[in-house]
Amino acid sequence: MDRDAIEEMFQALGPVTIKRMFGGKGIYHEGRILALEVDGEILLKADAQSGPDFEAAGSRQWSYEGKQGKPVKMPYWSIPDEAFDDPDEMGIWVRRAYEAALRAR
Repeated sequence: MDRDAIEEMFQALGPVTIKRMFGGKGIYHEGRILALEVDGEILLKADAQSGPDFEAAGSRQWSYEGKQGKPVKMPYWSIPDEAFDDPDEMGIWVRRAYEAALRAR
């Protein structure tokens, strides 16, 4: 995903900073990481408070295979499908990601 597409996705928050990391990209707002781009997909940060909202919206939690073949779940979730067609809805989800980033202090 290119820089312009990512910036448009996060426009409800204002400017974002995009940095290369782990073969993907980290997406930051006001110094806090709130999303990752992995294999062309944007994953939004969530926590114990917002994770259930992502799950209820049909999002899936990002995980990778750990050393012993067991999945390791990370605090990042796919964006709900309906948000891709509605900038207001996308704004709700990216704000939730930023709020989770703030709580992660």
